[in-house]
Amino acid sequence: MLRITELKLPLDHTDEALREAIVQRLGISDDQLLDFTLFKRSYDARKKNTELLFIYTIDLNVRDEAALLHTFADDRNIGPAPDVSYKPVGQAPEGLTERPIVVGFGPCGIFAGLLLAQMGFKPIILERGKEVRQRTKDTWGLWRKSVLNPESNVQFGEGGAGTFSDGKLYSQIKDPHHHGRKVLNEFIKAGAPEEILYVSKPHIGTFRLTGMVENMRHEIQALGGEVRFEQKVTDLLIENDQLQGVVLENGEQLHSRHVVLALGHSARDTFRMLHARGVFMEAKPFSIGFRIEHPQSLIDKARLGKYAGHPKLGAADYKLVHHAKNGRSVYSFCMCPGGTVVAATSEPGRVVTNGMSQYSRNERNANSGIVVGITPEQDYPGGPLAGIELQERLEAHAYVLGGSNYQAPAQLVGDFVAGRPSTALGSVEPSYKPGVSLGDLAPSLPDFAIEAIREALPAFDRQIKGYNLHDAVLTGIETRTSSPLRITRGADLQSLNIKGLYPAGEGAGYAGGILSAGVDGIRIAEAVARQMLGLND
Repeated sequence: MLRITELKLPLDHTDEALREAIVQRLGISDDQLLDFTLFKRSYDARKKNTELLFIYTIDLNVRDEAALLHTFADDRNIGPAPDVSYKPVGQAPEGLTERPIVVGFGPCGIFAGLLLAQMGFKPIILERGKEVRQRTKDTWGLWRKSVLNPESNVQFGEGGAGTFSDGKLYSQIKDPHHHGRKVLNEFIKAGAPEEILYVSKPHIGTFRLTGMVENMRHEIQALGGEVRFEQKVTDLLIENDQLQGVVLENGEQLHSRHVVLALGHSARDTFRMLHARGVFMEAKPFSIGFRIEHPQSLIDKARLGKYAGHPKLGAADYKLVHHAKNGRSVYSFCMCPGGTVVAATSEPGRVVTNGMSQYSRNERNANSGIVVGITPEQDYPGGPLAGIELQERLEAHAYVLGGSNYQAPAQLVGDFVAGRPSTALGSVEPSYKPGVSLGDLAPSLPDFAIEAIREALPAFDRQIKGYNLHDAVLTGIETRTSSPLRITRGADLQSLNIKGLYPAGEGAGYAGGILSAGVDGIRIAEAVARQMLGLND
């Protein structure tokens, strides 16, 4: 196959125009173009007052490919298409008695389990929460009735925290083995739209994700894997630094010398158990802040100009960063166009927020985390669990500030920047459920974070006109941006001091979103397969 890059067409071009542009770019007749597929479609909205164009990367088959390659040998935008197909590391032999265990059934655990099942290893997957349909009902119980189920919520259950999110499927990770492409292809097979393979910032949305994770579970089961819900791991079986299995809350022991630990970043009780059992871990940086909401129309106009509202572009997003005078970095995090701010606590007596969008992204508000980076050396010294303890203190205080009923503390941006409490909403209606309690957000975070965010908001207005809108709403607090610790692993992807334990995904500190977590799950599954097949000897 050939690949063409940087092929540009107007936003409203017809399907026929794309084929015509390919033929014209190559200087061939139409019958020489056998077929083509979209590899990537993007646009660049950074330059205002210029025509917005789609920019394509196309893979295609032509007659006499060798002659065309010779003709365009010096053209950097035309060349052979790379092989992006996924190649498994091996297949389990018949009669293999040991079964690997996967703890957690979020994006990382799903892909670790799926790949192990596809390679014939028949994994046993343990998820502390419920299956996705029942979990969705429990999650809505908090949002609508202020009733929290600590084991079935935004954080815990089939699909993991990514199920109640924007469903973003893009990442900054390096992916030389095309694991990311494997993730996208498996999602499409499970029911995602095919466009996730080629749009520049693909997303799925919560409603589609719920059906997809069910379909992936069914494939794992059809291949001989086992998925158990409401099965919480409370201890490890270890002999001479070799893992032998896990212990469940009901006392049952499951034996395996290969356990994938695909925890989410909110499995605090499990982190404490691992620390008590001597599993090596270390504190890592994360970020804290608020959720900010603007009218989506304001963001669309600022980012897309005259193209705002164009049906092929959808709701606009943004990415912002500001380096404050006090040395702190403030940045936008997990921006959700046309979405909602959601209650994301998994523990009683705490308030924490996150953002969520459906596939349509057609809600009235845009929301994003506005967060400040913090480090263990500077902000929470004291050991691997110190970051968790900081999160818990901040979230417990936010619960009190919100009224001790799972409402979230909130403040208008204009009042926050001016340093005065808010007493009434303006033109922006916050989307957070169970609701917000207006007041002063300054007590909710450390002084350095408040100072940095107050400086950043007017600075962001210079990048997105209207960002410092007085009536925009800040909702507190955002603390679970990433895991506050890392369960450190070696080159073989096993724990540094417990052989057979494979820390994986976001909770272990090795991913930051659905795509990167899925990719890490694949890498871990490959490492387990190599070990079980003796390919590392």
